[in-house]
Amino acid sequence: DPDHVDVLNVIGISLLLVGLMCHLASTQARAAWIAAVVATFIVVSTPMMWSSWRPTWLPWPLESYFDGVHNTGTPQAYLFPIFPWAGFTFAGFVAGYLLLSAWARRSGFRLMGVVALAGLALALLGRTLDHSSVQLYSYYDFWHTSPNYFLIRTGFLLMILALCYLRWGFGDRGLKRSPVITLGQHSLMVYWVHIEFVYGRLCILKRQGMGIFGASLGLITITVAMVLLATYYGKWESVRRKKMLTPVPQT
Repeated sequence: DPDHVDVLNVIGISLLLVGLMCHLASTQARAAWIAAVVATFIVVSTPMMWSSWRPTWLPWPLESYFDGVHNTGTPQAYLFPIFPWAGFTFAGFVAGYLLLSAWARRSGFRLMGVVALAGLALALLGRTLDHSSVQLYSYYDFWHTSPNYFLIRTGFLLMILALCYLRWGFGDRGLKRSPVITLGQHSLMVYWVHIEFVYGRLCILKRQGMGIFGASLGLITITVAMVLLATYYGKWESVRRKKMLTPVPQT
């Protein structure tokens, strides 16, 4: 639904914006700097975009891509507008550029230690700023528009990235395939199935009634289940592909 700004909508728009940025930038390094500036702008301007900067002069289907207003007249927290969600795409571009740089290739395993520490520093910085007595915004919604929450989430993503590298290391030391790689190779299937168990008709958790322990247990359960799904779906797909490529014997 083009009028309902959901996850796939903002992913598509974000990829288009990153592609345009790469086309305009003359070098990868310049593109990374531009991505850092764009991510910073998106993050720090999100509280205003949801309040005083709302582009109300646009038709609501277009305005919704900026502030998630839909047709209600006020921003809706369950939607995924460009502000702040596209900021993760540009931040990810910067992280990807650094991980593929010559310095990263020389650093090897030590780089993941730097990434993990940087993630921890960002998460602690976001929490510290959120608890500070100094507030820069008249409109402040920690869970939906706060730059501090963006810092915390980005910090955790960097720590998870470091953990993924460790898993790849174990995979290179004898496991057949890294679970992270397996999830990535079958991400569309995993996305479709997990939506049903997390948000859909087959939801395994009580909505709006879970504590930290229950939610954590649900997260572990769904993660393990999706890894198993991706693993066995990949095996089934390989068998099916081999059968399709096997020539039929002539009689």
